[in-house]
Amino acid sequence: MKKLSIFLLIIMAIAVSSCKDKYIEIFVANSPIYMSYKTLRESVKQTDARALENPGKIYFKDNYIFVVEKMSGIHIINNSDPSNPENLTFIEIPGNVDIAIKDAVLYADSYIDMVAIDISDLSDIKEVNRLEEILPYTLPPTDEDYPIARIDEEKGVVVDWEIKKVRQVVDDHYYPVYRLEGNFISSDIGYINGGISNSGIGVGGSMARFGIKDNTLYAVDDAQLHILNISTPANPEIVKDFYLGWSIETMFILDDNLFFGTQSGMLIYDISYPTSPMYVSTFWHMTSCDPVVVQDTIAYVTLRGGNMCGNDFNELDVVSIADLKNPYLLKAYPLVGPYGLGIDDNILFVCDGDDGLKIYDATDPLTIDDNMLAHFPDIQAFDVIPINGVLILIGEDGIYQYDYQDIENIQLLSVIGIG
Repeated sequence: MKKLSIFLLIIMAIAVSSCKDKYIEIFVANSPIYMSYKTLRESVKQTDARALENPGKIYFKDNYIFVVEKMSGIHIINNSDPSNPENLTFIEIPGNVDIAIKDAVLYADSYIDMVAIDISDLSDIKEVNRLEEILPYTLPPTDEDYPIARIDEEKGVVVDWEIKKVRQVVDDHYYPVYRLEGNFISSDIGYINGGISNSGIGVGGSMARFGIKDNTLYAVDDAQLHILNISTPANPEIVKDFYLGWSIETMFILDDNLFFGTQSGMLIYDISYPTSPMYVSTFWHMTSCDPVVVQDTIAYVTLRGGNMCGNDFNELDVVSIADLKNPYLLKAYPLVGPYGLGIDDNILFVCDGDDGLKIYDATDPLTIDDNMLAHFPDIQAFDVIPINGVLILIGEDGIYQYDYQDIENIQLLSVIGIG
């Protein structure tokens, strides 16, 4: 009798389930266009140099500038003569946003994969390794006037969108949240003219999400730090994923510490043991977009409001980190709409969006706004790398380079424009 009762309950459950209504929604949306995983993993290749169209992050090593073409690949520019930079070649890498370089191996994200690329011979660049599915599933920018249709990860990665009417069943479960790519480091530095050397680590800008400390590569996404062993550069190995929290945006490495810019504050971690980061402290601030650079006992943090960044205020925070366990605000300075920044020997470079590039003497952190050295307002500035008296700036209009060795007479050296 008990077996019969159980059988009847099962039949009733199936009947109820089969009678459940299915709701269909029809609407105009960003409909995904896919690239198969097979095609993705056959797509890294070297091509002829091409014009910058949608430049993103910048990186520098051995007199070469590496410029990310958002979601498409990397431009390599010979910068032996900053007055006359030469666009050499392009590496096609679908879904690329961030890079880092150790010796002659370039590490780049390619949607959900991490690729290692041999750049020792710039006439014969080739992929040498790939770690599959170690990064979050990332979507390209959408038309914000329309919602996103359902994503089927089994079909591959989303490379573009088509605005069209879609028909789909309304699910009664939680929709996944994807990382949507927006529009938008003490190092050993060598200098050669013939190619990328087999030693040293390059330098990234303040908007970087990749960084290298000795034999460890750190790659941060919105919530997790991915830690890789690169003691053999061409053979990276994933060590662990380390949970940090939500809304992680940027990463800066100085000595044995990692500084993370987040939408709610600056996180500090100790990496004395490189594969086992230890939390040190947090400097909290109002919700905003937040890159950070550090020099000695001072951290400089730009806060940008508006859009997805939270509150509508913009400023430069100067933070004391003399005691890493107790960071505190020294002073805040108003800005217009800041993005990246850089520091070199008390010369502070701030990309202030529509208000261009601003250069300050930061010898006294409490009087920075009284010591502006130069202002270039006609540049839509995004990020900078100051190095050996030359400032490399990436902006909406292209790459600008300035000679700041004579700080009283800063000179524009060159511009590589868009298109």
